[in-house]
Amino acid sequence: MSRTVIAFIVLAALIVIGALAWMLTRPAADPALDQAARLDSPYWTDADRLVDIDGVMARVRSEGPADAPVIVMVHGFSYSLESWDGWAEDLSADHRVIRMDLPGHGLTGPDPLQRYSVPQTVEFLGALLDELGLDHVTLAGNSLGGLVSWRLAAQRPDLVDRLVLVAPGAYSINGVTDQPVAVPMGVSFYLTSAPEAMVAAASAGLYGDVSRMDPALPARVHALMQTPGVGQALVERLEVFTLPDPTADLAQVQAPALVLWGGRDVMIPVEQAARIAADLPQAELIIHDDLGHILHEEDPARTVADVRAFLAQ
Repeated sequence: MSRTVIAFIVLAALIVIGALAWMLTRPAADPALDQAARLDSPYWTDADRLVDIDGVMARVRSEGPADAPVIVMVHGFSYSLESWDGWAEDLSADHRVIRMDLPGHGLTGPDPLQRYSVPQTVEFLGALLDELGLDHVTLAGNSLGGLVSWRLAAQRPDLVDRLVLVAPGAYSINGVTDQPVAVPMGVSFYLTSAPEAMVAAASAGLYGDVSRMDPALPARVHALMQTPGVGQALVERLEVFTLPDPTADLAQVQAPALVLWGGRDVMIPVEQAARIAADLPQAELIIHDDLGHILHEEDPARTVADVRAFLAQ
């Protein structure tokens, strides 16, 4: 047996042992600690506030002129509202930009009732916009956030005027259909206990060109995943995550949509881009061949220019 094979077996065994140790020793979430950790976080800003949405204390950030057109941005799985910093900096000059951490993410923290399914997250987003008194918005979402955004647009055509979908979830991937799949032990370990170096390596895979990754991103993602209860909430979300055939629901979306995709997306195949653009009644598709899954972070200047051109139509 070669040394390479032996080293691989040893590494795999260490990962399994580490995961088992995590499962046996992980501490229970402390709600009081959770609240303190959120408010004391270096990622909390003066533009943030907590909004109670049916028992979920959601971190919400609002920037830009209060009387300007509203654009709401919804982040992807395991990320946070900081994912949209590049776009928000540009668009808040002449838009009211609203972002939030979804339940079980970032400084929102876990939902006490563990409501993490896609339909429940759609319900959360609609309730949040209602609580903020918003009745006409442009809704932008990446990955999980894109899935939640277009599903809310299908259910609430009176609320969503336009959609910006950045590599959104829709069709089956990784074996997920209308039934969830079991969460591998290694994935659970990553979401709850991964060191920053492992988060950095995983984050690099979301880029078409890793040299474009902000050096501060891995530390931010790692720190927010360590918010008390968040890692376990991410696992619980995967345990109920489904992707039923979306074709009929996409046909219900009345809002014009801009669909952005990276040609080097390894998370959701770029082959799905043309399909979702065809299934949406009014869609414009732009593929940037050199970008990855989080193209709004990888090249915010180029992609926000696409958004501005779309909003100007």
